[in-house]
Amino acid sequence: MQNRAMVASLFLKVPRDEFDKKVKDIYINAVKEIGDVPMQVANDGDVTALAGAMNLEDNNVLGIAMGTSEAVGFVDGDGNITGWLNELAFAPVDLQDDAMQDEWSGDFGCGVKYFSQDSVIKLAPRCGIELDASLSPAEKLKVVQGEMDKASDAARSIYRSIGIYLGHTLAYYAKFYEIKHNLLLGRVMSGEGGDLVIENARRVLAEEYPDLAKTLQLHLPDEKFRRVGQSVAAASLPKIG
Repeated sequence: MQNRAMVASLFLKVPRDEFDKKVKDIYINAVKEIGDVPMQVANDGDVTALAGAMNLEDNNVLGIAMGTSEAVGFVDGDGNITGWLNELAFAPVDLQDDAMQDEWSGDFGCGVKYFSQDSVIKLAPRCGIELDASLSPAEKLKVVQGEMDKASDAARSIYRSIGIYLGHTLAYYAKFYEIKHNLLLGRVMSGEGGDLVIENARRVLAEEYPDLAKTLQLHLPDEKFRRVGQSVAAASLPKIG
């Protein structure tokens, strides 16, 4: 919508009138302050998928960034970002009656609660890791990552669970997307935790969805790509001249 922020869960608690006045044109105003530079606002999930396609030099890439939320994007067989609203953070992946409820959409069992820092925070006490309620979500994630650095079995079980979630969910996503590659990014995927997620997702695919496992490749990029890959892809989006 002409590079405007029309809706964003990041600003969940901002009143609508304040959102319209201060958030909607946030990127446009930022560019005005920076100077005369080209700009193109795109979904962060799409940028993840585009970065993956550029890195892999292939198409049919589903990009998933597990951070504050679950950001998802798709590059099709022609190498294009589709323009679809790939907000799979709000697509249900758990149909249990007691599935977690998303605060923003009001729906239950949404992907955001299984493929973001919320999932780590949800699983931590169930695995025996108590988190200080006064900490921010990002700080709670760091506590669990600190436990991973100590080779905690409890922390490892968290990431194994997320990997199992992912394996089953990729089979579900594959009903709607022709996925050849799945690129995984985001702070939840950093370090050994990301390796465990990949390992267990692959195991689930191989055991439960063997046909899909033959055609779907999971990728966790190296540290350099994790740091700058999305930035390089994002810089390719604006039209020059």
